[in-house]
Amino acid sequence: MYYFTIRDIENLTGIKAHTLRVWEQRYAFFKPKRKESLHRQYDNEDLKQLLRISYLYHNGWKVSRIAQLTPDGVLAEVNKLQGAKSKPDYYINQLLEHCIDLDKEGFERQLQHIINTIGFERCIESVCYPLLQKIGLLWITNRVIPAQEHFCSYIVQHKIIAETDKLPLPEQSAPQVVLFCPHGEYHELPLYYMYYLFRKWGWTALYLGSNVSIDVLKPFAENENVAYLFLHLITNFTGLTVDDYFEKLCRAFASKTIVASGAAVFGVQRPFTNLILLKSDEAIHRFIQNKNASTAF
Repeated sequence: MYYFTIRDIENLTGIKAHTLRVWEQRYAFFKPKRKESLHRQYDNEDLKQLLRISYLYHNGWKVSRIAQLTPDGVLAEVNKLQGAKSKPDYYINQLLEHCIDLDKEGFERQLQHIINTIGFERCIESVCYPLLQKIGLLWITNRVIPAQEHFCSYIVQHKIIAETDKLPLPEQSAPQVVLFCPHGEYHELPLYYMYYLFRKWGWTALYLGSNVSIDVLKPFAENENVAYLFLHLITNFTGLTVDDYFEKLCRAFASKTIVASGAAVFGVQRPFTNLILLKSDEAIHRFIQNKNASTAF
């Protein structure tokens, strides 16, 4: 059993802590537990119920109307919103409920249902990424949640690998790219998805994984058929500023085109002649689908 603060609940449900306190005072439909310090404390079941309440609330229900429902009634009304079930927030909440309880079978069944309903790529980009971001908020604020983050990442990662294995092998003339996460970067799930996209669009892609130093990268980059080095950088743990790291990388591999995505690329201030920054999902898709892109996005 995990316990959450009101700020955790705010991050996961999108309902402000002040609003939750007002609801507690005005309505009897939800009363959080209290620690000895009298601070509010929410457990797994509380969080699941508030996720359902927030879904109704964000889909136009007034809180006074929600307050008239029993917990089972809330769940029934959530399930009635058939027209809204294609919305990512519905699926995110469904997966999060299984994630909270570390329910592997339930999570996998729900994930496959979402893929069957909205497609694999939309599921990863619109559901799985936001889900992991929500969970990551709790991990960043030192809540007891790393088990859930690893739980979700492991299942989604293996789903991506399984989908990648279904793809045909590339043609011999296909452009070649090396994919890696820099030294200190261990969040490789997005890189697995990039590998899937490169393979889908006919690239010859070599996956090196996480925590790759420049020295480790050099033997692979010496292959004259490799035109691109692709990295995904979420948090910069290289020991250098983002600009200094890219300067070092671009100098070490001056004959290659360095392509970078991830949150950390927004911190790049200096231009580099052999660096392409992909700052949106659309830019990533355009680059991969073009196969021979050579201009900045």
